[in-house]
Parts: sequence; structure tokens; C-alpha cells
Amino acid sequence: MKLHSIHAPGGFHAHKLSEGSATTQLLTKYKESRIAFEMTLQRIRDPLHNLIEFDLHDELERALWRVLQTRPFQRLRRIKQLGFSDLVYPGASHSRFAHSVGVFHTARQLMTVVRTVGDRSESRENRALAAALVHDLGHGPFSHAFETVGKRLGLRLADHEHVSDLLIRDGEVAEILNEMGSGFAIDVADMVKKEGRITVHNAVVSSQFDADRLDYMRRDRLMTGSQHAAIDFTWLAANLEIGSLPTGVDEKQTGSVETFVIGPKAIHAAEAYVLGLFQLYPTVYFHKATRGAEKIFSELLVRVVALVRDGSAIETGLPDNHPLIRFAQEPNSLEIALCLDDTVIWGALSLMAEAKDTLVQAFAVRLRDRKLYKCVDVRTRISHEFDPESRNQPEPKARIETCCAKVNEILTEWSNANSADIPRILIDEAKRSPYKESIGSIGPTERINVRTDGGELVDLKQRSTVVANLTDFTLLRAYHNHDDTEAFEIINSIIQEEVEKCR
Repeated sequence: MKLHSIHAPGGFHAHKLSEGSATTQLLTKYKESRIAFEMTLQRIRDPLHNLIEFDLHDELERALWRVLQTRPFQRLRRIKQLGFSDLVYPGASHSRFAHSVGVFHTARQLMTVVRTVGDRSESRENRALAAALVHDLGHGPFSHAFETVGKRLGLRLADHEHVSDLLIRDGEVAEILNEMGSGFAIDVADMVKKEGRITVHNAVVSSQFDADRLDYMRRDRLMTGSQHAAIDFTWLAANLEIGSLPTGVDEKQTGSVETFVIGPKAIHAAEAYVLGLFQLYPTVYFHKATRGAEKIFSELLVRVVALVRDGSAIETGLPDNHPLIRFAQEPNSLEIALCLDDTVIWGALSLMAEAKDTLVQAFAVRLRDRKLYKCVDVRTRISHEFDPESRNQPEPKARIETCCAKVNEILTEWSNANSADIPRILIDEAKRSPYKESIGSIGPTERINVRTDGGELVDLKQRSTVVANLTDFTLLRAYHNHDDTEAFEIINSIIQEEVEKCR
């Protein structure tokens, strides 16, 4: 083999292989094989699932890899999965993009369970896997907080399910999906919306053990660093089965549907699964600081839209071509809605901090600098006023509900009557059931069904006293400016007055 000596920078000598040498040919073949490998396999390194691979030899996975490259899907990189939760848990900055790819990966794992029943419909499998990937395509900035604004103002394009449906059925995502066959995009959109023919494949996309929930429960726990809500995914997946459940209205059976059920060995894992989801709400999703930020965000955006609608956009501090201004002016433009993401809002805060409008200026500064309102947990305060030993009895529970409703009403009236430009009290009310069950129908698919040793399918509540005794998680909180001592005193006095009346 002939070598040529060449002088390299720094005084070192390097050697150049003669063209056509055996070593050069080997290196060339290696590079070509490496390029061929990269052209047939794409990998994403994920903190939860490790390597998520897309096999480009597979027609579906090749199409879905291209979906990832579209503008609507890349936008999900700029939308955080947990909205304002990173104000509490700094590590919770993961995106809807990462979650969506994780849901697709989990759906592939669940599909192995579906195949055990012998229903190897490739077309339905493909629709379910595609639906798993694109189900969150329509989320707006700060996800569910943006939807709250949309509901208050009647903004249809703030509804992530509606926007997802539009993006899947039409546009560049639909064009790629339809390469799988005419009408494929419509079938995927129908599956996301739970429309059309329901088969066992729908359970992968929407059920008690769907890929969405199985990803976000583990991902949110990991990224927040919470030690709550651990689930045994491996054991649950190993004990998932397919069961046929009767459907109908009241006691009249009209048909049946196949969905996921669990074997008897996974009852305790299913208990942990239900408890895990329930624990994530008070500790992460409904954390008082997170919800407090959402309330300020909602009031800020509502005010911005109101000013634009009144022809006073200049008072927002934002330029005329800002995406928020344009969206307020043309709320039905999907193209403009796609310009909105978390980064657009964060970038606008410094501009809005100089706004002429008092509320816009004050709340933009609060969000930018994390100067949130102080929280008074109204429901907890009221509950503690009643006898702890009898709190779960029907009568005390009813009195607590009555008292909370009255306090909510009075505080809202007081804030409306005593606030000028900025609300002095912000009320937050929410409710989450730890375990959903359908009532009035035969064989509800929303519950977790356990296959007994005798082959019968029963509700998990019938086999778990832990799940049977769970109650709804309900919250009622009042937020106020830290310096507003009058509002703080009003909140406390109204709570005490109404508790005395309800005793």
C-alpha cells in the first residue's frame, strides 16, 4: 500500500491513502452502508422510553416520520406538556412533541396485545398507530389553560380537539397520511374523535389503558421528579387481555365491543394505576401555584382579546402584526392559530409589561417574574371546620358542598363589586374523579374490567376496596394579591360566617 506524506498544521505529519487502495474501498463501503442504515432507520432518544425507532422500510412508519417533519407537528416542540408546571417543578419542561412520540411508541407496545386475539387487520392497526401520534396536534399555548380562555370567549380554535381534527383531515399532515390510501386521514381523524366503527384497536387510542395515559402518567412523574404515582407498566402490559363487553342503554343490550381488560394477577397493579393518576392531580396538575399562574394567564389573554375587539389593541403593548393581536382579530384563521405557542406568549410578556392597560401590564409582569397571587384553600378550610370523623358521611359532605358553593358566590360578588381594573379575588374551582364508570349502560368500557379466575368480567371496584372507597378530588381556592390585606380578611371572614351558618 503506497502512502504519501503530507504536512499537517501544527508541525504534525499525516498520511494520505492512495486512491483505489483496499483500505479506501473498505472505508467507502462502510460509509455507504452507514448512509443506507440511516436511510432505513431513524431514532429518537427519549428520557422515558430510551430509543424510539422509526423503520423507514415500513410504509406506515416512513409516512409517520415525515409527519413529524411537518410544521404543525414541529410546533408541538414549543408547547409544554404541563403548561405552567415548571414554575413549581423546574424539570417539567417536556413538550407535547416528546409526549406525542412517546404515545406512538407505547401504542406499538399495546398493539402486541391486540394481535393476541388474532385480529391482524393491518389497516386498523395503521389507523390506531397514526392516531396515537397525531392525537394532540391541535394544542394551543399552555395547553388546557388556553382552552379555558377559549371557552370564556367562544374561540373555537382554542379547542385542541377541534384543531387536531382540522389538521388531521386537511393540510400537509393529511396529504402525507393519505399516501397510505385514499381516505386514510379521515379514518385517523374519526378514530381520534371516537367516531366510526369501534374495534379493539380503538382501545389503544382511547380506553382506561390507552397509550396516551400510559405515557403521560410515567413521563410527567419522571420529569417533575415526583415520587408519587409510580405504576408497574411492565406487569400491567403483561397482564392486559382483550375482552368483549356488552353495550346498550339501561338493561337492554344492543351489541358488544372489544376492549382491554386485566387478568386477576394484575389487580394490585391496577389499584396502583388508579391511585397514581389520582395522586398526580393534587400534587402536579392541580398544584396551587400552577393553577394560580393559569388564572393570571387566563385573565391576561381575555383582557388582550377584549381590547383588540374594542379597537384598543394599542393598549396591549403589542405591535399590530403580533400573533396574539392577529388571532384576536381573526379567531377563525387556522393559519394564524398555528402561529401561537408558548414561546410566543413568553416573548410577548416583556412587551405587555409596558402596556397602557393596567391589567395587561400588571399580569404580564406577574407571569414574567413569577409574582403570583397568594392562595387560600377554601374547601380545605371549610372541611377542617367539620368533624373529621364524620366528614365522609352523607350529611356533613352535603353541608360542605353547600358551604363551598355559598362562599364561592359571595366572594365572586364581592370581587366584582370592589375591583376596578384588576380583579381582587380570583376563584378556582375544579373536580376530578379518580375512577370513571358509566352508569345506565351494560358493560361500560370506561371502567377497568377484571377477568376473574372463572372467566367473568367484573368492575375493578368489586375486587378492590381501595378503588371502591375513593372519592372525587374537588378543589375551591381563592387567590388574592399578597398586599391586599382587605381581600385576605374578607375571604377569611366569609368562610367563617358561612361555616357557622352551615353547622
